[in-house]
Amino acid sequence: MIIIPDVNDLNLYVVESGSQDGPAVVFAHALGSDLTMWDAVVAKLPQSLRLIRMDMRGHGKSPCPDDPYPMGDLVGDAARCLDRLGVKDCVFVGLSIGGIIAQGLAAERLDLVRGLVISNTAAKIGTPAIWANRIKAVREGGIDAVIDANMQRWFSRATHRDHPEIVETARIRLRTTPLAGYLGCMAAVADTDLYESTARLRLPTLAIAGSEDGSIPADLVRETAGLIPGARFRLIRGAGHMPPVENPDEFARLLSEFLISIGHI
Repeated sequence: MIIIPDVNDLNLYVVESGSQDGPAVVFAHALGSDLTMWDAVVAKLPQSLRLIRMDMRGHGKSPCPDDPYPMGDLVGDAARCLDRLGVKDCVFVGLSIGGIIAQGLAAERLDLVRGLVISNTAAKIGTPAIWANRIKAVREGGIDAVIDANMQRWFSRATHRDHPEIVETARIRLRTTPLAGYLGCMAAVADTDLYESTARLRLPTLAIAGSEDGSIPADLVRETAGLIPGARFRLIRGAGHMPPVENPDEFARLLSEFLISIGHI
């Protein structure tokens, strides 16, 4: 089922599958991607779950306001979307910027979230200087200016060698991301530091990293997991920044085990 709710004055694009009456699992994608990055994982999960994927503002089929975007707006988009869908006590799964949104949502609206899965993300990503340079490059040269470097950071050497079609699909998805959406979300990440609010979280959490992630090293993901008492850390070996795309079987297995362990299946 496809739903397009009116959220925060935006018609966010949302896809639902599974059981409308099942426990909700919500997915937030990476910067320069869209909800289709979760397709292979969702297909491997029990269809007794209510599986909800959303395109964040400026990405996929959601509207693209003028940049920049405050992170609070991205978190607010997710909260209003879940309110509109009548979702409570979901497990929120986010990768990269989606993982930052997950942390922010849990900090602000714990009534909506009973568990977190934060993948290839951190409480703070990069430095203002790094993001300023990337934003400048994209403003001057468009998204093409950073595509090659992103593909190298996102995917392992094995994926580049053995599955070039995966890399090409991601390349196309990034290239077709609206410029304002990409710039807006980069600015949101650049200005975000959630160390203090994430360290106050007290809910079941699984953190997943890729051993060959060139964007967010596994040690940084592990450090973020360490901020949340009781959080579990799992490493997917041979994966880069996009484990749900590179190794959906392993990602789905880890997610399912977590859901079972907290009684969400």
